[in-house]
Amino acid sequence: MRHRGSLHHALAALLWSSSSLVSQGWLAQTARAQTAAYCQFTKEAIAQKESLRLGALKGNSDDNNRYKALLKQHADYLKQCRARTWPENQAVWLRLYSCDMRSGAIDEILDRIVNRGYNKVYVEVFFDGQVLLPSSDNPTAWPSVLRTPGSERVDLLAQTIQKGRERGLQVYAWMFSMNFGYTYAQRPDRQGVLALNGRGETSLTFVHDQSQTFIDPYHNQAKTDYYQLVQSVLKRRPDGILFDYIRYPRGSGSDSVATKVEDLWIYSEASRQALYNRASNNQGRELIHRYVSQGSISPSDVEAVKQLYPQDGTPLWQGRTPSGNDTTASLNWQLWQLSVAHAAQGVLDFLALATLPAERAGIKAGAVFFPDGNQVVGQGGYDSRLQPWDHFSPSLEWHPMSYGVCGHTGCIEDLVRRVVNKASNGTQVLPALAGTWGKSVSNRPSLEVQMQALRQKIPRIDGVSHFAYSWQDPEFDRDRKFCRVD
Repeated sequence: MRHRGSLHHALAALLWSSSSLVSQGWLAQTARAQTAAYCQFTKEAIAQKESLRLGALKGNSDDNNRYKALLKQHADYLKQCRARTWPENQAVWLRLYSCDMRSGAIDEILDRIVNRGYNKVYVEVFFDGQVLLPSSDNPTAWPSVLRTPGSERVDLLAQTIQKGRERGLQVYAWMFSMNFGYTYAQRPDRQGVLALNGRGETSLTFVHDQSQTFIDPYHNQAKTDYYQLVQSVLKRRPDGILFDYIRYPRGSGSDSVATKVEDLWIYSEASRQALYNRASNNQGRELIHRYVSQGSISPSDVEAVKQLYPQDGTPLWQGRTPSGNDTTASLNWQLWQLSVAHAAQGVLDFLALATLPAERAGIKAGAVFFPDGNQVVGQGGYDSRLQPWDHFSPSLEWHPMSYGVCGHTGCIEDLVRRVVNKASNGTQVLPALAGTWGKSVSNRPSLEVQMQALRQKIPRIDGVSHFAYSWQDPEFDRDRKFCRVD
């Protein structure tokens, strides 16, 4: 009996395996019929789905059931197609508006995203000083995106995550980081939190568009506020979280390069104190103080500091190895390098703090950056953004904004190659490309041309994202942005 039973189970397993293989083969063939190049769905499949969506929205229960079944079917098609089509992961950046709380709106947006072959969507949840959380559950320092009466409990982020997964989409939360927004700057209890340069400017006066409010990454209030924000977003359990604006502001013209200490955003109280604390003795602390206050030190400063603290022997600070050949000029250079490193370390520390809740929750985290934001410029100058992405954690996803404009793909390839060359083997590099499908825009080749170039020239890349959904569907995006919310 035992032998016959095991034979029965073996036959059953074999029959199940055969039917499963047949089913998978049928699904793959159907997926090919339903999807075109880049896993974009055919016009017939799109029209069928939209018709059922509209019927379901009007209360037709039969259409609703068929719509839900079709969503699952399209999710399977998409998974099959992306598994055999480069790139394996294709994402789009999306901003939601107040109008998107209308019945059926999120369904329509996500259907359109799936129709274009995307299997990931990066939803902007913190931008321009507002957060995509319902006002009834918003413990953060920022107002909610939805502020119209009756919207208090509408959770667009949670809805998008749920509805995205029903369609086979991974939904990431995309957040501004060190740019806290204009509303934050207007809070009387947060005035000391903004980053300051040596001319007493904040980014509000430095950039002139009132949309960039950069904070001092060393300020405890800024860190506390942001940590709470990240925790609140992660309560919705997105598939990942991306941190943007992990840098300082960039000015125009000569202000785009930092060549002297007063160009650095290290003059708020918290940052200055942290810099002074990098001294290893009193001589070092006093020299740092004089350098930051005056912009340089003189031979008389060096002599005065020795007289003040004769027991120290020589000024010391983190990373300094004294030399018998030190001159005032070499000390000025060392202090400049210390100040730049201090500014950059603030960015790294802030990112490490921001990603901590995601690590603890087991949620993927990524960093969004400019590939040229960490460059040395001229003799000892630095890109004023001071974005030290080459020191970002290799365990993060790296999302370089590869927006080169030169009329062809060469400059885009160069940006991506620069990042790939500096990334460790285990780091996932997922370039963000700007453009539209099927045509060149603003001297940028079409998305297809950009992607084909990356596939051929930089084969390590197996995932890309497209900035932004509004570029792909401009009329639809405009209607969503300016509709009337009744």
